[in-house]
Amino acid sequence: MNAPHRQVHPGEPSSPLTKNRGHLYYNVQDLLIDHGKGIYLYDQSGNEYIDCAAGTFNLVLGYSHKEVLETVKHQADRLVHVTSSFQSGPVDEMVGRLIDSTPDNLTVIHPKVCSGSTANEGAIKIAQHFTGNRDVITHFRSHLGQTMMMTSYSGNAFRKEPFPSLFPGGLQVPDPYCYRCFYKQTPETCNFLCVERLNDFIDYASSGKVACMVVEPISGNGGNIVPPAGYFQALKKLCDERGIILIFDEIQTGMGRTGKMWAADTFGVKPHMMTISKGLGGTGFQVSAIACEERLRGLDSHHHSFTYGSNVLAAAAAAKTLEIVHRPEFLANVTKVGAYFMERLLRMQERFRFMGDVRGLGLMIGIEIVDKDGGPDVALTNRICEAATSHGLLLRSSRYGYGNVFKIRPPLIITEDEAQRACDRLEQCLGDVK
Repeated sequence: MNAPHRQVHPGEPSSPLTKNRGHLYYNVQDLLIDHGKGIYLYDQSGNEYIDCAAGTFNLVLGYSHKEVLETVKHQADRLVHVTSSFQSGPVDEMVGRLIDSTPDNLTVIHPKVCSGSTANEGAIKIAQHFTGNRDVITHFRSHLGQTMMMTSYSGNAFRKEPFPSLFPGGLQVPDPYCYRCFYKQTPETCNFLCVERLNDFIDYASSGKVACMVVEPISGNGGNIVPPAGYFQALKKLCDERGIILIFDEIQTGMGRTGKMWAADTFGVKPHMMTISKGLGGTGFQVSAIACEERLRGLDSHHHSFTYGSNVLAAAAAAKTLEIVHRPEFLANVTKVGAYFMERLLRMQERFRFMGDVRGLGLMIGIEIVDKDGGPDVALTNRICEAATSHGLLLRSSRYGYGNVFKIRPPLIITEDEAQRACDRLEQCLGDVK
């Protein structure tokens, strides 16, 4: 770090931002950020932090990416926004690049959504409209978004507890969580029992009219759970047999995060729909989309259309981001640096017994923290994330601090030298916490 870490405390006469924090509806940390560049953030005192959360897991190109900013500045001089009833060059280009990159069965793009939550909600509406059915299957630890519908259909009871009126028809089922298998099986012997048992949930716990199943190929907020090989092939087969629309929530896994363009490519499966957000904006622009099969057309635009969906400025950023991520050296770097992280983390696991499991693909890695009996240690996980800041490292934990996994998901532009620096800081942090 450039200087010893120093926290900014409430009441310090440092800046209007600090003075006005008491007027914010939500709580914020003491840290006052001044600027960012690449994988780094800098506070008002000049301290440097490696951001291993890539903002909110959305900055695949890091902070202030020059090519994207130049594209946006050029577009801003021409047009920032126009009603999505008209065509525009940036939206057309973004749609074309998405069609070229997504699985070849997904030939229709719905860009009139402005967040991951509204993309997932729109995909569910499309599935319900197409099938005439209501129910939505998701995993226990799923996180589909923050709208009331997505809160209702996500896992985690603590997220639903404050709200008396939730959407009906949500059916949560066990994750393909081999490290802590719900069915007490092992991948070698289970024969995908977590897929087979879906038939029981559908036959006995649903309304009998299931529209879709929404899955994160690797759970983001839920603890970086990586399904075993073959899981998605078995799941797609079941969905096809039962007329259920399979929706991949690629909001965190997409845009190169797993080392392929999409996790669908990584796992070798073609979902019926895919939702895309976060990394699509490259360096922080708000843009989202739904990709679907031709047969799923038909939902009128007035049923799911948002003012800032198809925003011209954000679409320009997305089109440039898609171009950059498609460069061969870009994804090769994700795979190479991800392998370095895994190698270093597995060596750390030998030293620190509280690292129960290290799992991930590409630059989507999770470290499960356990107590002496192998149980989840949430308190220690949170201590690690808090201590990391003083070591110049920004980490996020799972399930909004209720989980026992911390995540390594830096911007995808990170180099191997920068990964080494991040691992050195992490190892020192873990040693201090121990």
